[in-house]
Amino acid sequence: MEKLKYTRVEECCEILDSMRIPITASDRKEGKYPYYGANGIQDYVNDYIFDDELVLLAEDGGNFGSKEKPIAYRVSGKCWVNNHAHVLKPKEEIDVDYLCYSLMFYKVDGMINGATRKKLTQTAMKKMKIPLRNIVEQKKIVQQLNKIIEIREKAKKELNLLDNLIQARFVELFGDAVYNDKKWETDTVKNLCKEIYGGGTPSKAHPEYYKDGDIPWVSAKDMKTDVLKDSQIKINQLGVDNSTARLVPVNSVIMVIRSGILKHTLPVAVNKVPITVNQDLKVFIPGERILTRFLAVQFKMQEKDILSGVRAVTADNIEFNSLKQRRMIVPPIDLQQKYLMFLERIDKSKFEVQKSLEKTQLLYDSLMQEYFG
Repeated sequence: MEKLKYTRVEECCEILDSMRIPITASDRKEGKYPYYGANGIQDYVNDYIFDDELVLLAEDGGNFGSKEKPIAYRVSGKCWVNNHAHVLKPKEEIDVDYLCYSLMFYKVDGMINGATRKKLTQTAMKKMKIPLRNIVEQKKIVQQLNKIIEIREKAKKELNLLDNLIQARFVELFGDAVYNDKKWETDTVKNLCKEIYGGGTPSKAHPEYYKDGDIPWVSAKDMKTDVLKDSQIKINQLGVDNSTARLVPVNSVIMVIRSGILKHTLPVAVNKVPITVNQDLKVFIPGERILTRFLAVQFKMQEKDILSGVRAVTADNIEFNSLKQRRMIVPPIDLQQKYLMFLERIDKSKFEVQKSLEKTQLLYDSLMQEYFG
């Protein structure tokens, strides 16, 4: 088999960085043309400087080192680009989508500099290597990857639709959770819970607290689904005994109250295994008048209202005392159970879609590795 050859970006692309023009927010005039930065659209302006099929590659402020967020993306047609993204136009022998895929998750270790804001200089960018395949092969690879992305996006839309059904059914049965238009009995979160507490972090100066850890230690980055079964980092019993981290009983409600994610999302989950949490999370153990999952869903139904009170001091955070005083609707338990039975049916559908999504993602990751390393 013939060994794969590589070409440098400076050899296979026109570099159009000299045409970029940054515009400060106060000087931008609103319009219909996208204004791009390192990671995508920043704004819309009334003029354009490019009208082509291009790849934009982050220069500074990019998602360098991320396995999930790309450092390169495609743009098409009339647009404006600021000086935080390199502008690349592939030459005839390189397909524009192929170029983009080859750069999206490029390992830039050792190529970027800057202590606080990482930067991929033009000098370093020019030396980046692209696998050199004939144009027919390139298009075949692009077609294959595009199809997988299409399937992946369809599955994500299906999950969103199921989440919307959860919310629609809640409103149908209980009305608006914030305004309580159906006049249910209400009470505060504090009164509805047997216990509410925060977490802690075992000292990193004691690696023995983490050695052979078998207890999930949940942080904001683990709160990506509404059910918790695992975490990226685990601790052992010694870590629990020597910190403010407490063992959280199964079927508790977990919420992130301090994180940048609170700018747009309120992560809430129910744990299906015993866990511990760090200090950015709070644990709610419901009493007899409200079911665990019902409390968790109600937090999500009030998400917009809760996030409107997020303060940014050192980090985005929810004021904990006001959260404890927040009023929740308390319908009869049998009606809560009726709603949760509906959720169980939705959960089964979500599980199947999620499984399919994970398989699709694995296929995508393996092909990206095979084609671009």
